[in-house]
Amino acid sequence: MDNTVLWSLRLGFSSKEAQTISEIGLSSFLEKSFQKKSEKQIPDFLENSPKTAEDFKQLRMQYKEDNTEARKQLRITEAKVSLEMKAWWIDKMRNEEFPLREKMTCFWHNHFVATFQKVKVNYYIYQHHQILEENAFGNFKELTKKILKSNAMVRYLDNTDNKKGKNNENLSRELLELFTLGIGNYTESDIKNGAKALAGLGIGKEGAQYRRVFEDNDVKTFFGKTGNFKCDDIVDLIFEQKQIPYLLTRKILGWFIYDTPKEKLVEYYGDYFRKVDFEIQPLLIKIFTEEYTKNNAGSKIKNPLEYVLQLLSELHIENSNPKLIANFIKEQGMDLYNQPNVKGWVGGNSWLTSQVYLQRNNLADLLCSGRGLNRKNVKPNEEMIDKNIKTKQVEINWNNNGNNKQIITELKNRLLCSVDIASQKDFENIIKYDFNPKAENANQVVLRLYNAMIKMPEYQLI
Repeated sequence: MDNTVLWSLRLGFSSKEAQTISEIGLSSFLEKSFQKKSEKQIPDFLENSPKTAEDFKQLRMQYKEDNTEARKQLRITEAKVSLEMKAWWIDKMRNEEFPLREKMTCFWHNHFVATFQKVKVNYYIYQHHQILEENAFGNFKELTKKILKSNAMVRYLDNTDNKKGKNNENLSRELLELFTLGIGNYTESDIKNGAKALAGLGIGKEGAQYRRVFEDNDVKTFFGKTGNFKCDDIVDLIFEQKQIPYLLTRKILGWFIYDTPKEKLVEYYGDYFRKVDFEIQPLLIKIFTEEYTKNNAGSKIKNPLEYVLQLLSELHIENSNPKLIANFIKEQGMDLYNQPNVKGWVGGNSWLTSQVYLQRNNLADLLCSGRGLNRKNVKPNEEMIDKNIKTKQVEINWNNNGNNKQIITELKNRLLCSVDIASQKDFENIIKYDFNPKAENANQVVLRLYNAMIKMPEYQLI
C-alpha cells in the first residue's frame, strides 16, 4: 500500500500530491502548505450581490413590493450566486498545488457552521469563508473571537435577536457546546450569562458590531468570574477551562485520520495543544508527522469530496464542470456552505448509506465508460447512464510492462485497497494470465479492472 497516496488524500482531496510528498518529504510538504496564502480579491460573481445591511434591507423591500414572479427571480439569482461560490471553491480545491489550507478551511466550515440557506446573504458567507481560510492555521482562540463577530454567524445563530432583557441564547449555547468545550463542561448559568455578554452584537459593515441600544452592560458571572464581560472576554474565560483542548483535537483527528479516534490520542494531542497556546499549525505538524509513521490506513471513510475528486484525478478528467461536482456531493449529503444543521456533517458511516454507495458505483460506471458528469446523473434514484451521451476516451496511468498480477498489485497499492482471495480471483478473471499489455484494447481491459476495484467497500476508506 502506498503511504504517500494515503497521505495525499488525507492532506488534500485526491492522490495528485502523492508524488510531491514522495519527492520532497512530508515535512517540506507541510511547510509549503502552511506558506500558501489565501486570496484577498473578492470574486466577480459577488459583484452585484448585497454586501451591507442597507443592501439587504433594500433587497427585502424589493421582495415585499415586487410581484411574486419578481421575488422568485431574485431568489433564483442569489441561489445561482451561491452555486457559483461552491464551484469557485471546488476549483481551488482541485487546482491548488498544496491543498491543505482548503482542506482545513473545509474543516472549519464544518466546525463553525453558518449556512447560506439560513443566512441568505452570499457576501456574509463569503466573509465567513475568508475568516476561516485566512486563519486556518492560526490560533484557535483568536479564530473563535473573529468568528463570533462574523455577520454570517450572528445571523445564523440568531444573535441579531439577542437584546438586553430579551436574550436569545443560541450563539452562547453553541459557543460552549459545539465550538469549544462540549456538553457537560459548562452550566446553564454560563449559557445565560454568555448570552448577556453577547446581547446587542449584530450585523455590521465588515463584521458584527455591538448596538448600544441593545447591549447589556450589567455585571455578569461567567465560569466563576464576575465583570461586565463582552464577546472577547467570555472567549478568554472559556479558554482557561481544563477541557478546552479536547473537543477540537477529537474533531481534527476525525476529519483527517480516524472516524473514531481513541480518547488517549485525543488527550495526548489535546495536552500538547494547550502547551502551544492553541496554535493550530504546530498541532497539525505534530499530528501528521506522528500519525504518518503508523499503520492506520482504512481508519476513515472518504467524504464525497475526497471520493469524487480522487476519481476525477485518477482518470485524468480535467474539464468537469465544478457546478456539477457541487451538485453531486450535495446529493451525497455534503452540500458546501449548507450543512444539515449547526452540528455539521456527521461523517463516518453517514457517508456510506446504501443510497450513497449506489450513487458512487453509478458514478464509477459513468466515468470509466467515458461519460462525464451531467445534470441528470448527479440526481439520486434516476438512471445515471444516458445512452445518448457522447463518450470520450478515458485513460489511467499503469505500467504496461507487467503481467496481470503485477498490474492488479499496482492498482491495489494506488487505490489503497486490501483484497481478499475471492476478490483477487475476480480481478484475475477480468485481467487474465495471458493478458497482453501492448494490445490495442489493453487500456479498456485495465479500466474494467479499475472500475471493479473502485466499487469495493475497501475503496471507500482512507
